[in-house]
Amino acid sequence: MPSSDESTDPAESDASYATTFDPHAGDGPSERIIDAVAALTNEDPLELTPLYEAVDPDALDALFVHSRGRSGLSAASGDPDVDGGIDELWFTYEGFDVGVHSDGEILIQEATQGSSASA
Repeated sequence: MPSSDESTDPAESDASYATTFDPHAGDGPSERIIDAVAALTNEDPLELTPLYEAVDPDALDALFVHSRGRSGLSAASGDPDVDGGIDELWFTYEGFDVGVHSDGEILIQEATQGSSASA
């Protein structure tokens, strides 16, 4: 348990990282996740556990390409989205909790104890 002087905010942790992808340009998050985790672990991306052992990369990319039309405007009509919310998906990969948001933000932080390890 962290002391009262230690921050529990993942954004302030040495092992947390944020990157982005452009969901409006059809850019998927899977390659960005691999590159970011490789940078955090100082490993060659080809040496990492394949992402598909944690999550289906094609499904992940398709999910956020699909949700891009829901983050503000309806893809079909251009009308304001009903909920206008941001979709997100969290999973564990290479000892990190990875959060992908439909606004294009990817957050990577050390896996919490309750997370299931995928690698």
